[in-house]
Amino acid sequence: MKAIRRFTVRTVLPEAIAPLARLAKNLRWSWHLPTRELFSALNPEAWEQSNHDPMTFLGLVSREELHELAADGAVIERVQHAAADLDRYLSEPRWYQGLGPDAPACIAYFSPEFGITEVLPQYSGGLGILAGDHLKAASDLGVPLIGVGLLYQAGYFKQSLSRDAWQQETYPVLDPDGLPLTMLREEDGSPALVTLPLPGDRTLRAHIWRADVGRVPLLLLDSNVPANDDAARGITDRLYGGGGDHRLQQELLLGMGGVKALRVYQRLTGTPAPEVFHTNEGHAGFLGIERIQKLMSSEAPLSWSEALAAGRASTVFTTHTPVPAGIDRFEAVQIRHFFDAGLAPDVPVEKVLELGRENYDGGNPAVFNMAVMGLRLAQRANGVAKLHGVVSREMFSGLWPGFDHSEIPITSVTNGVHVPTWIDPKMSRLAAKHFGSTDVDATGWDKIYDVDDAELWGLRGELRSALVDDVRKRLRSSWKKRGAADAELGWTDTVLDPDVLTIG
Repeated sequence: MKAIRRFTVRTVLPEAIAPLARLAKNLRWSWHLPTRELFSALNPEAWEQSNHDPMTFLGLVSREELHELAADGAVIERVQHAAADLDRYLSEPRWYQGLGPDAPACIAYFSPEFGITEVLPQYSGGLGILAGDHLKAASDLGVPLIGVGLLYQAGYFKQSLSRDAWQQETYPVLDPDGLPLTMLREEDGSPALVTLPLPGDRTLRAHIWRADVGRVPLLLLDSNVPANDDAARGITDRLYGGGGDHRLQQELLLGMGGVKALRVYQRLTGTPAPEVFHTNEGHAGFLGIERIQKLMSSEAPLSWSEALAAGRASTVFTTHTPVPAGIDRFEAVQIRHFFDAGLAPDVPVEKVLELGRENYDGGNPAVFNMAVMGLRLAQRANGVAKLHGVVSREMFSGLWPGFDHSEIPITSVTNGVHVPTWIDPKMSRLAAKHFGSTDVDATGWDKIYDVDDAELWGLRGELRSALVDDVRKRLRSSWKKRGAADAELGWTDTVLDPDVLTIG
């Protein structure tokens, strides 16, 4: 049975500590240790109960306790200091602002998943973790990035094993109103919408939700809109859910709908239009078709070849997949079926099909290849490691017949990580002790050579022991869920050895 109407109850904070709501809503807390320590200090028990989720935490603290905190001068001072620090972080010039007026004023970054924090479970693996780290690093550097993705109703699934070692999965349903998200709304307060025509005179509508990742806005499209029919509402049901038409519609919404969402966001906020469009893997490749459609239908319309060249000039494509089997491919007739519905009425459907056609030795001309389309729509392309660049040039050599593999224009940018996200708080405190700050990013680590080797090795030993303890607890919990009794699980207390090098 569908709900008649949904209500979300939000915590009302006393004015003296009201900035806590803003600190909880901006996902900078996910990599900013002082902010997490602030929430933890307010009520350690509730912080653990919330699984370190500030939004949930604020809902767990009682009204009486909130008023007690609001009457505590030390708490007020600490909250005000954290809020001022966030304001400074969001507004002060950073590295990018020193590049001068020729640097792009806005860059759009499309990805099917973003791994920022477990609180916003919109990722399943490395692609999403990389995308999340990109947004965080862009925020720290002051890069004017806007992320674009989908808001999945179930996110990733949770795995467990049965007693017989069969995988069991569950899909927790998410309530967007309980997440650190804000719905984009028109001036009259109605939800902003993007729409795409579908076959059979149907329409796909999507709301636009915004997450703030430090300085970087992340726009997430959600098809669970009451005005949609049941099939359309389910398009963003789960990450990489379904196949065939379902998967294709997800990618049409991400690419074409994502560009439309950027235009809505630009109109409502006054943000500059993106000068560069970056697609993280081929899932968002249809963004190029939507941009071409706009150029071919403008007041001074461009021809197909002119619009293609203009779109390519500002598009970057990153490929992650080292094997052909990992790339999304659709039947060409599927693509024609959807584009005949009017997705890009000024773009000849045959031109769209040619972009993804595997019309090279070893390819299947009846198949539409998303990575091939991504490469053909991008001026620049890269793999995600030096060796992967070599593999990619070989994989896609058919697109550049007559070229030596070394001359194929696919470069590589080796993946890095966003240091503050992945560093243990104990290491942050060591940095504070020796470097003078817990806000340690990818710079300044040359000072680590000034730290005594014994002190550093001792800390590494503590972290290894903590890792082994965590593995043992998780292993024991997993077996208990599979039906094992405590008496059977004594062996889990000795799994692994913190004094032995273990490579996983």
